[in-house]
Amino acid sequence: MGEHRAHRWLRWPSEPDRARLGFGADYNPEQWPREVWREDARAMRAAGVNIVSLAIFSWARLQPRAEEWDFAWLDEVMDLLHAYDIAVDLATATASPPPWLASTYPQILPVDRDGRVRWPGGRQHWRPTSPIFRRHALRLTRRLARRYGAHPALAAWHLSNELGCHNVYDYSDDAAAAFRAWLRTRYGTLAALNRAWATSFWSQHYSDWGQILPPRLATSYPNPTQQLDFKRFSSDALKEHLRAERDLLAELTPDIPVTTNFMVMGETNGMNYADWATEVDFVANDHYLTPGPQAYDELSFSANLTGNLAGGRPWFLMEHSTSAVNWQPVNLAKRPGQLARDSLTHVAHGADAVCFFQWRQSAAGAEKYHSAMIPHAGEDSDVFRAVTDLGATLRALAPVAGTPRSRARAAIVLDWDSWWAAELDSGPTDRLRYRQEALDWYSAFLDLGIRADVVPASAPLEQYDLLVAPILHVVPGALADRLRRYVTGGGHLVTTYFSGIVDEHNHVWLGGYPGALRDLLGIRIQEFAPLADGQTVGLDNGTTGTLWTDHIALTEPGTEILARYRNGDLAGRPALTRRVVGAGSAAYVSTRLGPAGLSTVLAELADRAGVHSELPGELRGRVELAVRGPYRFLISRTDQPVDAAPLGPADTVLLRATGVTVVRTPAGGRASHEAHPPQSGSGV
Repeated sequence: MGEHRAHRWLRWPSEPDRARLGFGADYNPEQWPREVWREDARAMRAAGVNIVSLAIFSWARLQPRAEEWDFAWLDEVMDLLHAYDIAVDLATATASPPPWLASTYPQILPVDRDGRVRWPGGRQHWRPTSPIFRRHALRLTRRLARRYGAHPALAAWHLSNELGCHNVYDYSDDAAAAFRAWLRTRYGTLAALNRAWATSFWSQHYSDWGQILPPRLATSYPNPTQQLDFKRFSSDALKEHLRAERDLLAELTPDIPVTTNFMVMGETNGMNYADWATEVDFVANDHYLTPGPQAYDELSFSANLTGNLAGGRPWFLMEHSTSAVNWQPVNLAKRPGQLARDSLTHVAHGADAVCFFQWRQSAAGAEKYHSAMIPHAGEDSDVFRAVTDLGATLRALAPVAGTPRSRARAAIVLDWDSWWAAELDSGPTDRLRYRQEALDWYSAFLDLGIRADVVPASAPLEQYDLLVAPILHVVPGALADRLRRYVTGGGHLVTTYFSGIVDEHNHVWLGGYPGALRDLLGIRIQEFAPLADGQTVGLDNGTTGTLWTDHIALTEPGTEILARYRNGDLAGRPALTRRVVGAGSAAYVSTRLGPAGLSTVLAELADRAGVHSELPGELRGRVELAVRGPYRFLISRTDQPVDAAPLGPADTVLLRATGVTVVRTPAGGRASHEAHPPQSGSGV
C-alpha cells in the first residue's frame, strides 16, 4: 500500500466543528414526482437524517442525449436539501451509462470470458478500460464539478458507485490492449514475462506482446499466473478509473473530499481494497448481511477490516439494509432490534456515518422489493419507527465521532493475492474457501472474548503480539523475511494449511511445503492430503478436521506437537505444531477445524502468547467487545440485550439498546488502549 492521502472527512454545511455521526441513505428523487420531494425532506428531518447520497444512477436524467443536459431538477433538490440542513454526498453519476451512449458506442460494453457481450438493461454495462466510456464519464464529472462544486450542501464527492460490482472482469479487446500495457509495465520484457508465467509449460512461449490475451474461455485450464495477473490487472483498471475521476475533481474542487463505496463483505474479492484505500480522502463501504450461523460475526469481520483499511480513522458506512434485500435466494426481514444492532456494530469499528440503501422504497424496477428507510407501508411502519429510533441513538452517540479505533493485541491477516491464487482452478481441491477460513478464526476469537483486528498483509505486523495468517498461500521473499523478523522479534505467528506455497509469480517454493515458511515453522510436508466431501479426521485434542490434512515431518529442534491425527491414513502424525524461534513462536494448523475447533486451539496459542480477553468471564463468547478510545461497545452475538453490570460501576453507560451497550471508561481506566498511530509507507 502507498501512503494515504491526507484524511479529510465530510465537509458539513453548517456547524462544521460540531461532533456528529452522519445518518442517511441513498436518495433517488428522480424516481418520484416533484410533490414528493418536500415531503421527503420533512420526513428526513423527523428521522434525524443529516446526509444523503444523491444522483448515483442519474446519468440518463442529467444527460438524456449526447448534447442535451438537464440540471434543473438536481438544482432544485440540492437547494431543498440545503434548506433542511441535509448535507449531500454527490455522485459523479457515472456508475451506469444512459441508453444513448451504449447505443451510439456499443464498444463500451463489457465482454465475458466466453466472448458474450453484456448488453444494457441492467447496470454497470461498461468496460473499465474503454477510452470512449472514460471520455464521456469525465465530461459528465466536469459538468457536475463546475455546477455544484461551490454549492453549500455539498459535503463530499461520491466517485461512480460500487466500482466492479458487475464489471470487474472484462475480456474485451480494450481489456486485452490495456492488459498488455499493464504487463509491459510490470515485467518490462517478454523474456521476464515468459519466466514469470512459466510459458515453457504447454508450449505457451510468447514471441510478441500482441499474442497475449486475457484468460478467455480456453480448451483447458488457462495459465495460472496469467489468471492471477489478470485479477491484479482488473483491480488496477478499476482503480485507474477511480483515479481519473478523483484527479479531475481535485483539480476543479480541491476543498471537497472524495470517496467511493467499497464492498468489503462476503466473498466479494475482485477489488484489492488494501491497495485502493490510499486513493480516497476517507474510506466508505457497503455491507449487506448474509444469513447463516456466522452472519453477525461476518458483519463484524467486514466492519473490522474496513476500519483497518481506513488506518483506524473514521469511515463511512455508505449502504446497508433496513430489513430484507432483494437479491438473495430467500430475502429475510430483520428481526426487531436488528437494524440498530447491525448499524451500531459498524460504528463500534470506526464508522462515523451510517447510511442505507435507500431512503424511499422503489415502487418499480429491479430493487422494488429491497427494503428502505421509508418502506412501501410508509412512515406508519415498524421499519420507519426503528429508523427514527436509530437517528436518536446516533445523536446520543455524537461524542464518539472522530474517535479512532483502538488497536487490539491480536490480528488476522487478509491477503488478496492469496485469496485469488488459492482458489484458482487446477489446485489440490476446489472446496477451499479462503475468506471462510479467515472468518472461522475471527469467530474463534469472538468465542474466547478476545479482540482481534483484521488487517491486510501490508499492515505493520510488529504492532501485534499474536498474528493469525490463514491460508497465506502467496508469500514473496520479502514477506517471508517480514514474518521471520516478526517472530524472532517476539511475535507469535499462527498459519494454516496451503500457506507459504508459492511466490509472487505463483511459482512453487521447491524443497517441500510449506515452502517459504518451512524453516520458520520447523516442519516439512512432502505431499498434500486433501479430504473428500464428507470425510473427516479426528485429532487427539478432541477436535475434528475437514477439507485438508498434511503429512508433517518435524525438521527443526524445538518444534513441538500440539495435537496429532487420531484416525485415518495419518493416525499418530502431527496435526498442529508450534516452534519457539527467538523471542517468539510460529505455529501451524494443518486441517480445517471450524470455529468450535479453532476456539480450542486458539485458547492455548493465545495463552502462550500472553493475549487474553478484556471481558469478565461471564461475558466472554456471549458478546463482542469493540473499543474506540474511552468508548467500549458491547455487542450481543445473539438478539438478546447486553448486561453491562459485570464491567463494574466505574463506567458511564452512554447507551443501552437492544443487543448493544456503549460505556465510557474514565480517563486512565482499564479500557484505555493505544489507538492507531498515523501510518505511512507500506502500512495501513
